[in-house]
Amino acid sequence: MKARSCFLYAFRIVFSKNRTNGRKSLFASMFCIGISLVPLLAVMAISDGMIDGITGRIIGLSTQDVDIFLSPDSEEASTLNAFLSASEDASSLDHVTQAYPEIQGTALATSLSGGNYRSGACVRAVPDDIFSRNESFSSLFKLVGGQISFQDGKSAILCQKMADDLNVGVGGRISLVTASLPESGMPVPKSSVFTVTGIVSCGYQELDALWVFIPLKTGFSFLPRNAASYSIRLKTDGTFTSVVQRVKHDARLMFPLCPVWTWSEMNSSQFENFSSTRILLLLIMVLIVLVASVNISSALVMVTMERLKEIAILKSMGASSRGIRVSFLMVGGICGLGGLVVGLPLGVLAAIYMNPILKLLEKLTNLIGGAVYAISHLGNVAGYVGIRLLDPAYYLQDIPTTLGAGHVLAVALMTFFLSLLASFIPAARAGREKPLDTLRKL
Repeated sequence: MKARSCFLYAFRIVFSKNRTNGRKSLFASMFCIGISLVPLLAVMAISDGMIDGITGRIIGLSTQDVDIFLSPDSEEASTLNAFLSASEDASSLDHVTQAYPEIQGTALATSLSGGNYRSGACVRAVPDDIFSRNESFSSLFKLVGGQISFQDGKSAILCQKMADDLNVGVGGRISLVTASLPESGMPVPKSSVFTVTGIVSCGYQELDALWVFIPLKTGFSFLPRNAASYSIRLKTDGTFTSVVQRVKHDARLMFPLCPVWTWSEMNSSQFENFSSTRILLLLIMVLIVLVASVNISSALVMVTMERLKEIAILKSMGASSRGIRVSFLMVGGICGLGGLVVGLPLGVLAAIYMNPILKLLEKLTNLIGGAVYAISHLGNVAGYVGIRLLDPAYYLQDIPTTLGAGHVLAVALMTFFLSLLASFIPAARAGREKPLDTLRKL
């Protein structure tokens, strides 16, 4: 049989006018493959977008690309002017687009606006213009209230989750208490009062629950020198390239006595956890597609049994076993393509509109859950706690979706290959059918 004859026979099997059980099974397998592609593409888009979103916030708002850690006793950190001068020197390195100094310490934050609200805080002393000059700060931080600027040396900018924990708003006052460790070993507390001039959010509560920003000049005098971290954070023009390593090497030459770390070294365990979780999720979704593809095998077995007479007549007229095998492989390929036609558009749409879909599912879940709770508690719904499908305490508030054409193409090729693989055994069985044995039974 020529290739054209094989294709025509495969096309006739799939799109025959006879509504046989085998034909119905083929279309059912197409539908199963298409439906299985929807969660695969959705999980791929969500996992990539979530990892990129969290990674971008950790790098852009916390560590930057390269960090130079200065000793509090070093000459570069001896005075504020020396600290600023060292930052300007670091900004002259090749491939460095921005450099800014930062002092970071821990403190106990207490609200002075009423109520006994306290929380541990990571106090970050930063330059006054960082929220406008730093590209990551200006793009990733969203203004919730007030203004993103320091009005004076006693101003503070809080992240939203920290402000909620302290129950303080714009214009409210907070007390920050730090402690230094002198040579005697007894901690010496130090307290200062700040006025909240702005509340911001990066959309990731794990970070929003930590940070309190104060002016760099205030932090230099307020944060204890032996319990604070002095660093110069560098932004490069190639965050995910080898440029970062070259900048690290040049920074070590400029500051030979200072530790220098890249973003990947400081967050290696977290990023490895992200990658392993993504791989596990995708493996589960691929297994679902594989199970759906196996339906093609059972459908082809049914089609082969229904068309034994047809296969015997074709072979008696000169059709080869190889031609029959190729025809049934083509049937499996057509089913895979049919599944792609159904599943790819639905999967892409699900990825694009994932946030509205999740909100709708969340409302339906809470509606059903509230009804069940009301029935079980005699109409009392006051104690019902709503369910969050993706709690923003652990995920981004708005899920970004990233689905490239390369990923879609890889999914399409994998699905088509699995369809052919599932078709191989029943196609080989159809090719082995002996026409004489079949015709004797008629």
